[in-house]
Amino acid sequence: MALEVGIVGLPNIGKSTLFSALTKVQAEAANYPFCTIDPNIGIVQLRDPRMNRLTELVTPDSIVPATLQVVDIAGLVKGASQGEGLGNKFLSHIRQVHAVAHVVRCFEDPNVVHVDGKIDPVGDVEVIQTELILSDLEQTERKIERLSRQLKSDRSLVAQMHVFERLRDYLGEGKFARRMEISEDDKALVAELNLLTMKPYLYIANISEDGLKNPEVHLQQLNELAAEEGVEVIPICAQVEAELAEMEDDESELFMEELGIDSSGLDRLMHSGYRMLEQITYFTAGKQEVRAWEIRKGTTAPEAAGRIHTDFEKGFIRAEVFHFDDINSLGSESSVKEAGKWRLEGRDYVVQDGDIMHFRFNV
Repeated sequence: MALEVGIVGLPNIGKSTLFSALTKVQAEAANYPFCTIDPNIGIVQLRDPRMNRLTELVTPDSIVPATLQVVDIAGLVKGASQGEGLGNKFLSHIRQVHAVAHVVRCFEDPNVVHVDGKIDPVGDVEVIQTELILSDLEQTERKIERLSRQLKSDRSLVAQMHVFERLRDYLGEGKFARRMEISEDDKALVAELNLLTMKPYLYIANISEDGLKNPEVHLQQLNELAAEEGVEVIPICAQVEAELAEMEDDESELFMEELGIDSSGLDRLMHSGYRMLEQITYFTAGKQEVRAWEIRKGTTAPEAAGRIHTDFEKGFIRAEVFHFDDINSLGSESSVKEAGKWRLEGRDYVVQDGDIMHFRFNV
């Protein structure tokens, strides 16, 4: 299943412009709220310099980069958890994604309407977070009601009830569930609710073009809030990113140089999303194809083989492994072997970011 990052925020703050730049999928963007109703979905390729180098060394027939799926979810408003502005429908879309990228408007422009009539990043964040918390609180209360009925005939559920009551009280204090100290066993128990506030989370500060060189007060306000929460902020000018998305590589590099930036905001966003989902990349490299495979940190060699095909995992024997850094410096797989950097690994091997792997299997 493709990993999904959901783009959320108030209506009319640049989400759809950002989504279109990110995915090359044209989402409707207009100067009025609720321009987006059904979620737009796009696949984004992760730019990885290692893929370029492997392509130089191996000269394959094709290359397949790592990807993330991005979902542009319609703008939420105050009262969304009670159905305001089709809120329940939109919240259900967020519940289906793996991580949340919260877009916050941090620029002034009298020509672009703000749903509340003023630019207030901290206030905007509070609106969205309150609705996510209230929705999770409702989910938790329903779970407690079900457990209360079950407890009449099954007293073994008392411990579960205590966990969910504690969660209810924590959410009731206006806090995100992911900040609650909880054991791994209890975390697995809570996971069945698929809580919005348990998902990995970051902020995208939608800034003006001028703000790329001269950080504005609204961005500073968001940075201060994010620092308190321990959440990353990625400043992006959605309008500039939309222009960059239409350019060839050489042209975009020159444009970024003129703006005084060394990488696009979208590249930074995708790499942050990848880290947020605790993903790493291993590679398969041959004359037919060089391919990047996304796996979660801690994945074993048989599990990584299963990303290619289930038969690879079922019949796993050994993995031939060397690291990108070795072939990058030595220039070829044969040189890697001669230098003693090539090795065989068994079932317990935990795959590392940048591993290049060939699997031996039997079915």
